[in-house]
Amino acid sequence: MMAKRKPVFKMISYGEYSKWNRESAKIPHILNFTTRIEAEIGTEFGYVLQINGGKGETLSFKIEHPPFKDENGKIVPPFEGDQFIRTNDFQFYLGDCAWQPLEDKLGYWELTTYYSGKVVAHKDFELVKK
Repeated sequence: MMAKRKPVFKMISYGEYSKWNRESAKIPHILNFTTRIEAEIGTEFGYVLQINGGKGETLSFKIEHPPFKDENGKIVPPFEGDQFIRTNDFQFYLGDCAWQPLEDKLGYWELTTYYSGKVVAHKDFELVKK
């Protein structure tokens, strides 16, 4: 029996991106390769992973962010989720954008993608006021 080949992960871009339509399969366009994001409301940032040979597999991700509060005054936990890999030549965008109020979104953001419990991509970003 042949051993199953593991997917290959490659970060192809990171930094500031064009506005992302979350309903679309299209990945946003890279505007600026950087980890220091000059943010205003709506500034999109993150990274794009190219995944080869991963069809049918699932990635997990976590976005650690500065401590900001929800509408009930509670600190919002890190954003976590999963992404199903639909094709053997798949691009995955992990990112976020700055929203109101901007002040509590400024600071350090840590974006991490996992496959089978192991880190396959990681990038730290610093959001500063534009």
